[in-house]
This record gives sequence, C-alpha cells and structure tokens, in this order.
Amino acid sequence: KLPVLQPINNILLYTAKMKLLSAVALVSTLTSTSAFAPSSFGGSKSSTQLEARKPFISGNWKLNPQTKDEAVALASDIASKITADSPDADVALFVPYVFIEAAMGSVGDKLQVGAEGVCPEIKGAFTGAVSTSMLNSVGVKWALAGHSERRVIFGETDEYINGQCLKLIEQGMSVMLCIGESESEYDQNLAGAVCAVQLKKGLAGISKEEMSRVAIAYEPVWAIGTGKVATPETAQNVHEKCRAILADMYDQETADATRILYGGSVSPESVDELMSQPDIDGALVGGASLDSEKFGRIINFQV
Repeated sequence: KLPVLQPINNILLYTAKMKLLSAVALVSTLTSTSAFAPSSFGGSKSSTQLEARKPFISGNWKLNPQTKDEAVALASDIASKITADSPDADVALFVPYVFIEAAMGSVGDKLQVGAEGVCPEIKGAFTGAVSTSMLNSVGVKWALAGHSERRVIFGETDEYINGQCLKLIEQGMSVMLCIGESESEYDQNLAGAVCAVQLKKGLAGISKEEMSRVAIAYEPVWAIGTGKVATPETAQNVHEKCRAILADMYDQETADATRILYGGSVSPESVDELMSQPDIDGALVGGASLDSEKFGRIINFQV
C-alpha cells in the first residue's frame, strides 16, 4: 500500500502563485447553476462537428514497463498494429520520461509518444522535475495533466494542474486534461459538478483559439484500474455534460470541436460500444496499453 505523500514545498509555492487565477474560475463555476444541476446539461449537438472530430486512442503506461528493452519492444509491437486498414485516428502513448526517446525511435511516424506529466516551471531549484522546454527539445508534443493518481497520490492541486496546462500551451505543445469523479461523488449525482470544477479550474486562462491544442479525458476514478467500466450510456451522459460545460465556458463551436476521451478500464470487449457513442471521441487506456494485442484491438475499434 502506497504511503500518503505530503505535497512538496514547490507544489505549495506554485499553488500560491496560481490562487488568483483559480479564484476567478471557481467563482465562475459556483455561480453557474448549470454546473451543478444535472437537468440543465445536454445542449444541442452538431452532427457535422461530431463527424469532424478525429478519434484519439491513447495509452498511459504509468510506472511500466521496468526496462528500456521492454519499452522498445512494447512500443514497436503496438506500432505494428496500425495498418492501412486501421481507423483514421490519432494514436499516442504516454510513457515514463526515461523511455520517451527510445519509444519514439521504435514507432516512427505511426503514433505520437507523449509524457505522463510535466512541471509548470521552466528551470530552477525543482529537484526531480521535467519542464515543457525539456520535453519539447526531444520532440514531445503531448503531455497528460490532472490524472487522478497525480491528484490523489502526489497531491497535485487544480492550481498546479492549471499551471501545467498553461505552460504546455505557452510552449506550443498540446495537453490532455484528465478529469473525473470518485464513486461516492458519482453515487450522489455529482459527476457533472466535479467535472465542471475541474474543467473550469484546469482550463483557466486558456483561450478559445488555444483549445485546438487541448483534449479532455474523462476518467471516473472508480473505474481506473478496477476492471469496472461505466456503461456506454453512462459515459455518454457525462461526456455530453462535459461538452455542455465547455460550451458555457467558450461557445458551442469550441465545445463541438474539442475531443473528449473516455478512460477507465477500457478493454477490447468494451471499446466498440464506447466509441459508438456520439460524444465519446477516443480512449485513454491504462492496463490494456501494456498488452500489444489488447491495445492493438482497441486501436482498431469497430463502429
């Protein structure tokens, strides 16, 4: 069992720096009735925009595998599953920092290799941190921010996560912002409220024009690594709510253009029905992305 880690001083310091920006976002959320009333979600959808969103299948390796050779072999095997017959989709692997360049070399131009996180500072006394400029210098274009494991285990706050998003956008890179509720919050019908807060605080300061470099990954915390999967109808309902929140934050055009992925024990058995939902634009896959056969089937989803 992992010990409870205290947030490091640097995170607390960065949090203080971001308080003003966060306060503006939070006030906006708290004063928006639509963020907390489930019945108000589900605005109009543009079928043209829905069809225009390119699917995005991604894998998050987390603290895996254990050696460079294993990482290269896995990345190469996954890349081999992308063929001329595969769906027209973007594919990415988010891998540990130390494997990024080796994985890039093994996949060619078949898929993107991204980072599992980033420090919102560029340089300085931040032991163990990796900056956006470092990642950009080795060719990384995508990074995760806000994964529940980073929020819960490492104490990363909404303010810190917003700093990551802003720094990635500032660097000309792209970010996948992860959001999602706990099981108790879901049971209390708070999924929409939790997603509203995390979206508004995570995206604070990001303009409508910059949203083209943002993807959202909805990951119900209760489904991550548990084998539990939200039913396609449940996932679609929350995705629709998230799109309504984005429309409220920006406009309907921006909401319709933003890709929202589902994560949470996605498997070869569940991917087809999930990808058939109108507001589910892809998947962020954990455990199954460590098995090239399973992830290959997810990449080659059928709708």
